[in-house]
Amino acid sequence: MFGPPQPAIVDQMTILEALGDPQLFAPAFPETDSWDAWQAFLAALFGLPMTDAQRALYRAHTGRETPPSLPAREAWLVVGRRGGKSRMAALTAVYLACFRDYGTILAPGECGTLPIIAADRRQARTVLRYVLGLLESCPMLQQLVANTKAESVELKNRVTIEVHTASFRSVRGYTVVGAVLDEVAFWRSDDSANPDREIVAALRPAMATVPGSLLLGISSPYARRGVLWDAYHRHYGRPGDVLVWQAPTQVMNPRISAAVIAEAYEADEVAAATEYGAEFRRDLETFVSREALEGCIVQARHELLPLSSNSYVAFVDPSGGSQDSMTLAVAHREDDRVVLDCLREVRAPFSPDAVVREFAQLLSSYRVTTVHGDRYAGEWPRERFRDYGVSYEPAERPKSDLYRELLPLLTAGRVELLDVPRLHSQLLNLERRVARAGRDSIDHPPGAQDDLANAMAGAVTLAAAAVEACGPSMALPDARYDHLGNVILPVRDWPAILRPPNL
Repeated sequence: MFGPPQPAIVDQMTILEALGDPQLFAPAFPETDSWDAWQAFLAALFGLPMTDAQRALYRAHTGRETPPSLPAREAWLVVGRRGGKSRMAALTAVYLACFRDYGTILAPGECGTLPIIAADRRQARTVLRYVLGLLESCPMLQQLVANTKAESVELKNRVTIEVHTASFRSVRGYTVVGAVLDEVAFWRSDDSANPDREIVAALRPAMATVPGSLLLGISSPYARRGVLWDAYHRHYGRPGDVLVWQAPTQVMNPRISAAVIAEAYEADEVAAATEYGAEFRRDLETFVSREALEGCIVQARHELLPLSSNSYVAFVDPSGGSQDSMTLAVAHREDDRVVLDCLREVRAPFSPDAVVREFAQLLSSYRVTTVHGDRYAGEWPRERFRDYGVSYEPAERPKSDLYRELLPLLTAGRVELLDVPRLHSQLLNLERRVARAGRDSIDHPPGAQDDLANAMAGAVTLAAAAVEACGPSMALPDARYDHLGNVILPVRDWPAILRPPNL
């Protein structure tokens, strides 16, 4: 089944020659003029001779003066949406897989892999479909296909092009002849705040034994962080074997409607400059530093049992059960510190009533009879919790304000957090959107979640507000106490987050 590809297409032509060959890729890329900028990129990527027009494009979109004479080891495409990135990534993948002989590199029984990695399999399959289209439309290349599956295509030269999700575990153990990182600026993970860096760190050793292997990252830009920003910041405009190409949509794809782009700029100039102008956003900042967060995590502490000497508060982030998780956090105060005791998450799909019952039982063990929560969840949480003997009070302020109050507690090291990686990832992924006027907003980025972070922030700020109101000594001369020893303050002294409306 396996054998070397036909010698006529192994190391016999450049990618630009293959692109212009009517028996290979030319039929898949009609209207040659509209691909001029991409041909300049491919010439730079593989260290090929350039025309004067291509050199001008190279200088304009790499910030470099001298074109390379050798292929790039890594390439990072910072290109606007609908610019043709996925089609060019597929072309590059097919060229690396079919036009090179890996017979002297692969050991007997070993196969080379070219992973297409994206945030999820559905997105990665977009590039794979372009790959299959190129292979199936060319009779010469079609002869190389040994087997086609839903998420991979095996070639007779012992190279497999396959879909991978954005997990560093998914690329370990492979011999990687090349890799495509699709929309890498938008990778998110519940288990890690930096999945892109971890995946690249895992890929590089897997490619080290393959001469001429290529790491190709493609994406429209987003915030100034992650591997795409790192590559841009370190290599754009500087010579070397890491190529960074930045270009707006219309440069790379002149056929796109100028009216569509103009309308996008008119609706939201900042967003359009990122989506179509290929500019990194300057209005987004990281919410909390990794160093500050790690200083608050109590290693190997996953949950604390309730103690009669502690007074607990709780916050819930409700969910209807079909998409988002439903989360609950319990915390208490100790002098001038806040301790997160318990953090629970039930992931969708689930029965909301069953989760409310479970959370109510947990709250009872901590002697909590009133839970606070998201005010935008409607009336159902109030009704369901009431059925199980728990009062549900909507928070007076949105989660952005909770995060804003949480930040100084984290940076001052006044919070003891549980060792829950999903919580840490969500906190590190939070973004502060810098407002031109008014207050900054803090929220999760597109495609990410913050259900655990929201519940934790609510519980911690509730407990911290009680600390500030009561003082570290926890003893107030004229305060009243309930049967559990909790301080009952007059309404006028309640923290704002707890104060009932109109009081």
